[in-house]
Amino acid sequence: MREASAAGTGEVPTLRVQDITLRFGGVVALNGPSFTIEPGQIVGLIGPNGAGKTTMFNCISRLYQPDSGRITFGDIDLLALSADGVADVGIARTFQNIGLFPTMTVVDNVLTGAYSRTRSGFLGSALGLPRTSREERQEREDAWALLDSMNLASVGRDPAGTLPYGTLKRIELARALMQRPRLLMLDEPANGLIHEEVLELAETVRRLRDERGFSVLLVEHHMAMVMSISDRVVVLNFGEKVTEGVPAEVAVHPEVVEAYLGGAA
Repeated sequence: MREASAAGTGEVPTLRVQDITLRFGGVVALNGPSFTIEPGQIVGLIGPNGAGKTTMFNCISRLYQPDSGRITFGDIDLLALSADGVADVGIARTFQNIGLFPTMTVVDNVLTGAYSRTRSGFLGSALGLPRTSREERQEREDAWALLDSMNLASVGRDPAGTLPYGTLKRIELARALMQRPRLLMLDEPANGLIHEEVLELAETVRRLRDERGFSVLLVEHHMAMVMSISDRVVVLNFGEKVTEGVPAEVAVHPEVVEAYLGGAA
């Protein structure tokens, strides 16, 4: 049995990032930032280009190995896991660049998100075992229900490559949600969207968080989205944490204003 069973317990652990450092040669990408995401919180991670936001994302999702520090998810040491292991314990992420399969239907793209927590495997699917067939039917029903809840059911049988960019962003979100995450990590989900699509996406993330009870770590340059849905905001600059707090406090913090607008502003 895969560790994916841990993701189905319903319990949402606390994510703790402690004193993470990471260097690429002589460049210090992260210089000791720490923060916590309590169960059910939406935490925005912001900062200028090159601040270390995506690098931090990649450390949590185990694409990068920090030089020092700790990252825990409840009592699980994430730095002791592989990227697959992180998915198994209930952490899902999206990427800045859309990675859908353009010739596959929308529903089949969404179903690929369920792989990390299914138990039948490729061999069972190939042999058509009864348990595999039952599991696949249930997963397909779940995928359609998720698409319906995100107003995507009408395009569920369309090839993903035929759909507009804003729709593809929501499909990618649906695929991540098929992992039934306890922590959902969104990397620039509003990138490339028009204003109305950003507002719709923000409302969708908040509604799904409320309905499904997961936590969210959001990296996003669209400040209106971050400030409207985040419970807390963490600000990085040059790999260090500048400040942390509720959105209203962070928005007027002098170092944040300077980092985004420059000293003269």
